[in-house]
Amino acid sequence: MIELNGLKIKRVLLKLSGEALAGSRDFGIEAQTLDFVAEQIDSVIKLGVEVAIVVGGGNIFRGIQGSDVGIDRSTGDHMGMLATVINSLALQNTLEKKGIHTRVQSAIRMEQVVEPYIKRKATRHLEKGRVVIFASGTGNPYFSTDTAAALRAMEVGANILIKATNVDYVYDSDPRENKDAKKIKEISYIDVLNKNLKVMDSTAISLCMDNKLPIQILSLQEKNSIADFIQGKDLGTRVS
Repeated sequence: MIELNGLKIKRVLLKLSGEALAGSRDFGIEAQTLDFVAEQIDSVIKLGVEVAIVVGGGNIFRGIQGSDVGIDRSTGDHMGMLATVINSLALQNTLEKKGIHTRVQSAIRMEQVVEPYIKRKATRHLEKGRVVIFASGTGNPYFSTDTAAALRAMEVGANILIKATNVDYVYDSDPRENKDAKKIKEISYIDVLNKNLKVMDSTAISLCMDNKLPIQILSLQEKNSIADFIQGKDLGTRVS
């Protein structure tokens, strides 16, 4: 167990966006990026920290996109859940090649491919040092993978939820549109909600706030950023 600014970290829930796996592509999975992400995870495991992961599916299909082609929201969300399974299997395969024991658990049952999500079984895998990847979001439409990450983090007793994205901090405005956007090092849950900052969706933030689960926003692009943060390096934005 590692102590970080008074927070004891034994188990983390890592939220990865699907877009992060696409790398330089607009769609799909880039092998080089997948390998880089696996190296990041491996560096955390070597610290003796247990790792659970929730992966998005936006690099393949995002549920809300379905409305553009006449697909109703519920069906589109289920399609997005299946995209997260594809990403989870790809990440599992890459981690296993590095000798990291991994299990994928899905909120939608598909036993020929992955395990069904069972909280006690997931916790036992983590205790044995295996990485557990949670696929299919919550298994319900209208809930994002951000919400799934918050939910699973609390179910398996994670000490912190780390969202690894393509940005290094939360900003007070979109840095792509405003060159004077200011970095935010620490912010409260309620301020994130009131200011409508795009950290995670409001359901996920509210869930973390109600259960006092800290969130850390980090850049996935910086090598060893997650492991460096856990070891005390001043990186990213804390929501607490």
